[in-house]
Amino acid sequence: MIKIQSASRRTKKFKTFAVFVFIFSCFVLPVRAEEVPVNSISALPASGTFVVGSTFDVALYLNTGGEYVNALEVFLEFSPDKLQLVSPTAGSSIVEIWTSQPRYDNQRGIIELRGGIPKGINVSQGLITNLTFRVKSTGVASLRFTDETKIYLNDGRGTDMLAQTNNGVYTLVLPPPAGPLAVSETHPDQSKWYPNATALLTWASEQGVEGYSYILNEQAVDIPDDISEGARNSVAYKNLADGIHYFHIKSLREGRWGGVTHYALQIDATPPAQFPIEFSPSKKTTERQPVARFQTTDAHSGLSHYEIQGVPLDPSNQSLTEDGQKSFFIEAQSPFLLPPLDIGSYDIIVRAYDNAGNFIDVTERLKITNAFFQFVEGKGLEVKNAFTIPWFVIWANLIGVILLLGFIGWRLRRWHERLDVRRGTGELPGNVSSKLKELQEYQKKYGKIISMVILMVGILLCLARPVAAQELGLTPPFVTTISKNISNEEIFYVGGKTDEADIEIIVYLQNLRTGETTSRNVLSDRRGDWFYRHDAFLSSGEYVLWAQSKLGAEVSPPGPQIPLSVQQTALQFGASRISFEVLYLLISAFLLLLLLGVGWYTLVHARHARRKHKEFMKELQEAEESIRRGFAVLRRDIQAEIAVIKKAKLSKELTEEEKAREEELLRDLNWAEQYIGKEIWDVREVGYKD
Repeated sequence: MIKIQSASRRTKKFKTFAVFVFIFSCFVLPVRAEEVPVNSISALPASGTFVVGSTFDVALYLNTGGEYVNALEVFLEFSPDKLQLVSPTAGSSIVEIWTSQPRYDNQRGIIELRGGIPKGINVSQGLITNLTFRVKSTGVASLRFTDETKIYLNDGRGTDMLAQTNNGVYTLVLPPPAGPLAVSETHPDQSKWYPNATALLTWASEQGVEGYSYILNEQAVDIPDDISEGARNSVAYKNLADGIHYFHIKSLREGRWGGVTHYALQIDATPPAQFPIEFSPSKKTTERQPVARFQTTDAHSGLSHYEIQGVPLDPSNQSLTEDGQKSFFIEAQSPFLLPPLDIGSYDIIVRAYDNAGNFIDVTERLKITNAFFQFVEGKGLEVKNAFTIPWFVIWANLIGVILLLGFIGWRLRRWHERLDVRRGTGELPGNVSSKLKELQEYQKKYGKIISMVILMVGILLCLARPVAAQELGLTPPFVTTISKNISNEEIFYVGGKTDEADIEIIVYLQNLRTGETTSRNVLSDRRGDWFYRHDAFLSSGEYVLWAQSKLGAEVSPPGPQIPLSVQQTALQFGASRISFEVLYLLISAFLLLLLLGVGWYTLVHARHARRKHKEFMKELQEAEESIRRGFAVLRRDIQAEIAVIKKAKLSKELTEEEKAREEELLRDLNWAEQYIGKEIWDVREVGYKD
């Protein structure tokens, strides 16, 4: 059912419209000459109010400040959605030669002018060109000189003398009403943006009117057709798209159609675009006052302002505001210097508003930490603000390290002394001497040992089904902000909006593992914002959250259930907590020390092995040569003995003792030939492994 305004309200709106008609009945005034500042280029008129569909001229004037100039480059930007450049007209321009034809682009909203004055010119108000614009739509349009604009002195060096530019800002409105006086209860101000996508328009009934013809489109100035829509004096449009819509209406009286009234509807139901929050120096820093940077855009109504809030995740830390429950957000501009923060984690929430009242919340985690190592006077060495190593422990460890290094150095010195004695006496390594004495033993076998440890941890996330709210008189609160990805050593918080101001909000939190449900009551502020911050850590597990509004004895239905997962990042023993971070730090420190020790030992061992290899290579080569000579002499003697036996064998039959001797000599010969190659290589291998 369409709501019709009362007669008294209609009379007030008629009076307002009468003033509106009077103001815009003389919307175009002759442009009087304005003074141009020295060393500047200006757009005149600098301001004004113009009607949609009309044209107006803007003149560009130059003041050289008593200097002579001979060339210029002018670059301008204008609002292409609101203005259309008809043509730049030189007229009686001070520019004698245009080095290139004036260029303009109505799609991008740019103008480029380049020209020269060969003999130079000195003027206080010289006309460069006239620009004629056509008004396309309502709003505020700008004409701005860019940084590339330059005015060159006639000094032979092309010095830029431009010190100032003066831009133009123009108000663009619809023509005064010529037909029925239309108003809108949903969009009462034509110059403002509204998030409401449903528009209700009404107009005053006139005596003798037979009917009305109206249309809603995106044309700023249009004429409805001559087909009557009836004699009713209101119309509603639903689900309108974002942007500027124009309502055009005319009335039929005595068979003739009258003038047309135009009414602008500016609709923006879309919040600003998603954006990141950046911290300087970083989002994990030792700086107690980091800087937050944020920037976004809005496609239609444009950005209005930003608001910021920091929610501490440590119960002992304070919010960015004096009272985090009452003052949820504070207005801010990027870059925003955060107030001094205590050590801990914070959720920094930035809310961006557009000119229609829509907003978007963006949350980013900020962590303030101590330096990894920090010397605390009178206490010791503080590690990551987690624990402190007393000075006596530090000195005791240093003394222990010094003693250990001294012992290792003493052992190395003894080792080197033994090596020097061995080299001086010509003593071969024990393993080489053993090979010379025990050639018939089998080569020793060695094995290798490999160890490996693998740890796997998995965490499952469960989602609960939201419960749909029932449509009752009191609506449940909206949840706009909630802590995400929290752990059992971070504080839980939730915030949102309500349709009513100063209303009680009941926040419910249920542990899905134990079934325990807790509730807390908070009050919304005068803007409908509400915020709740839990006063203690939550145990790890899965939770579900919902909220209700309460006004007196009336309670709204429950809002949608929101799942919440609390990750375990600390071991809890009663009231005591040991952070996994601390455990990881201790384990990492131990492993690091172990790695450094093993690495140092391996390096030293490798260096000594290379040195020993170089020192013993000569002895090993000599040993190898002596062994070869020994085997060769042995082989020669065995072969001589065998030859004697063979000669005796030809002259007489050998005795049993001589036959046994022959067999033994053959075995020894075979053995000697085998080890001449094999055992000599084993001796060489010993040298490499020693």
